[in-house]
Amino acid sequence: MYSPETTKYLIHLTLQAEGVVDKPDVVGAIFGQTEGLLGEDLDLRDLQRTGRVGRIDVQITTKRGETKGEILISSSLDRAETALLASSLETIDRVGPCTARVKVDRIEDIRVTKRRKIVERAKELLLEDFDEGAISSDDLLDEVREVIRIEKLEYLGEERVHAGPNVMASDAIILVEGRADVINLLRYGIKNAVAVEGTNVPRVIIDLCSQKTATTLLDGDRGGELILRELLQVAEIDFVAYSPRGKSVEEMSRKEIVKALRNKVPVEVVTDHIVDEGAAAERLPPPAGPAEARPPAGAGEGSSGERPAAKEGSRRPPSTLGEHMADVRDRKIARFLSPDYTVLAESNAADVEGALQTLAGDVEGLVVDRIVDQKLLDQIGGRDLEFVAARDFKGIVKRPLSIRLIKIG
Repeated sequence: MYSPETTKYLIHLTLQAEGVVDKPDVVGAIFGQTEGLLGEDLDLRDLQRTGRVGRIDVQITTKRGETKGEILISSSLDRAETALLASSLETIDRVGPCTARVKVDRIEDIRVTKRRKIVERAKELLLEDFDEGAISSDDLLDEVREVIRIEKLEYLGEERVHAGPNVMASDAIILVEGRADVINLLRYGIKNAVAVEGTNVPRVIIDLCSQKTATTLLDGDRGGELILRELLQVAEIDFVAYSPRGKSVEEMSRKEIVKALRNKVPVEVVTDHIVDEGAAAERLPPPAGPAEARPPAGAGEGSSGERPAAKEGSRRPPSTLGEHMADVRDRKIARFLSPDYTVLAESNAADVEGALQTLAGDVEGLVVDRIVDQKLLDQIGGRDLEFVAARDFKGIVKRPLSIRLIKIG
């Protein structure tokens, strides 16, 4: 954006345009409407060519036919010249065919900002990073306990994969990615975990999965998705549990691990969503964090596949994602859920767009009994939701990577 060696000031401008414009339109308007305005010595093109003004950085968003954004211009001119250049930009009144308004928000002195960062960092170093040699009893105990946990690790098969001490004796196993994940589960008393050790699944893992009930608990990142794809192709997996997005199993707390395992998803639900690796519009879409999926027809109560009827006045509110999905299905409604899966708002499924405009609070996700298209998904993406569960997804060509898409069966 700017050269830290030569830049002295950074001009911050705000832009409003009554219409839809793109970045090249904004840059063109800046050069076109300031050309010759301040004379040859302060011509913007010449200043850029000689390196006295940096490149023009434009960040804009379009909403409801109106464009808003920020323009950043770095300057190595003196204070007076920088102020004059900044004020000249406020004369811009059109961008492309649209009426526009540009206003100087502030002129930042880069050197002052650097000095402020230096002082703040020096304070942190003074308070935190001097090694005073203090000894913590808790640290000593943790170190000793870590040795005990490592001693309990076993090695299975010719590949010598890391595993907990109860893997061979247990009827169920938990597949994790690596040694550190096995140790973390041991820390919380879970002794039947075994490490896959990458996408090249060892033969001993495949054999164990054919003999025992296998549940995967992999990291909540792209690597975890790839390992899960490989496991589903070569091993008999029964359930899938999900780590919080972006979090590895070795970092998870006891509460997070227990929640993930309690809300494991039948593998049939997951395989319904896996597509070819080359399909850019789709990725493996687990729920955001561990969440219980709707059981397949024939499982649990009501083996006919129908939802069991609750007695009048005795029905408890849904408390998991799976329960909300089952409750919303075929009712033409939409629910916005909090991180603990309580209902923040409920609306008609056809009025999700309107509900998004008025919704407030920390929204974790949306469960809606309708088809979600690209236009609706773009609006949902602006609210930073973790997941969307819908009857189906049609015409999706550009999906926000931060949102997991879940199809209600």
